[in-house]
Amino acid sequence: MIGGVAVFGAGGQLGSALARRARERHIKLALFTHAEVDIANAKAVTAALRDNSVGVAINAAAYTAVDKAESEPERAFAINRDGAATLAQACSTQGAQLIHISTDYVFDGTKTGAYVESDPIAPLGAYGRSKAEGESAVITNAPDSIILRTAWVYGLEGANFIKTMLRLGAERDLVRVVNDQSGSPTFADDLADAILTLLGKRERATTSIYHLAGQGVATWHDIAGEIFAETQRRGFRTPRLEAITTAEYPTPAKRPANSVLDCSLFKHDFGIALPEWRDALSRMLKAHLGASR
Repeated sequence: MIGGVAVFGAGGQLGSALARRARERHIKLALFTHAEVDIANAKAVTAALRDNSVGVAINAAAYTAVDKAESEPERAFAINRDGAATLAQACSTQGAQLIHISTDYVFDGTKTGAYVESDPIAPLGAYGRSKAEGESAVITNAPDSIILRTAWVYGLEGANFIKTMLRLGAERDLVRVVNDQSGSPTFADDLADAILTLLGKRERATTSIYHLAGQGVATWHDIAGEIFAETQRRGFRTPRLEAITTAEYPTPAKRPANSVLDCSLFKHDFGIALPEWRDALSRMLKAHLGASR
């Protein structure tokens, strides 16, 4: 027995997917939203772990507003670094193992080819720096933790790029999307399933940090093209799609040009690999749009 399993950040995109997929798989989780337990509150975290006899804590809580983090870095660091440190320390004290979710944004995107876990990190913005320092804080305070770096997450719950494209596609005749940033799109349901399966295989870990993202490589323009092809097949209003460069769509935060993650180590150690991104996106759209059209 691994003891109870708790999810912090249960109201977010991944947390919601974890809660739903766990119910469907008849796995019991103790779920805590940010409103219920702030991971930066040591007393609240300790009580949650103790009262639920937690053996494994999953930290899905994060500040993820990449652009906004440039104007309010203190808030990003309070959650992504300080909150992670507090949760890790509490887990260590209570004898629970922590599974912590991190990001591709710890890299600067200048590498040719997919990033492996041992590649040096060099975050470009406040969000990436806060997550990088969060990783360090987790390892320092709870060395037996497992850190999962993922990328370009979208899900059935919450706001994300997929839903933005669907909205813009219904409103506009032309949608312009960046085509010079590459990454590994990850369906939150697939990520949640992998984490839930990992719970019973944690003893196989050979390192602290793993990459876990959807298979294949895509640009934002590629994803938008798949979305609009699907909406067209379903008879929805579909816009014309135009490729643009990052320079043509300036944002407060600089983003990595290459966010592709090599996930072969996770597959080797645990026998788990996420599906190819097009398949995952198709399943997400079917669930979100419904199968009736």
